[in-house]
Amino acid sequence: MSIADKEIPSTQLFDMIKQGLEGMDEKEKKDNMKKVNGIFEMRVKNSKGKEGIYTIDLKKEGKVYQGNAKPKADVTISLADDTFQALADNKINGQKAFMSGKLKVKGNIMLATKLDQVLKNAQSKL
Repeated sequence: MSIADKEIPSTQLFDMIKQGLEGMDEKEKKDNMKKVNGIFEMRVKNSKGKEGIYTIDLKKEGKVYQGNAKPKADVTISLADDTFQALADNKINGQKAFMSGKLKVKGNIMLATKLDQVLKNAQSKL
């Protein structure tokens, strides 16, 4: 079932990450969770200001869902729809997006650096 928001095109990436995690066997998922060990709350806004909130839990359950993080997120990342797509397409890296103000981080900034790894792992599973 899709968790993407049609009005925010890059949220299709959450479907991809979700499918990537679901496609892993239990050992691979646990290894991935051990490497990342965090809960990301992603706030993605489209050009009209509509915001989608998604959680990537790679700490407790190893799943992706729409809505606020439960339990509390280790890091909250806010960014525009086109910036999230550019990150996924390797057109910009997270550090550059952060330094240029296109990506805002609250919480564990070191964990935010692992977002690139999460996206790459999901893409390799599809």
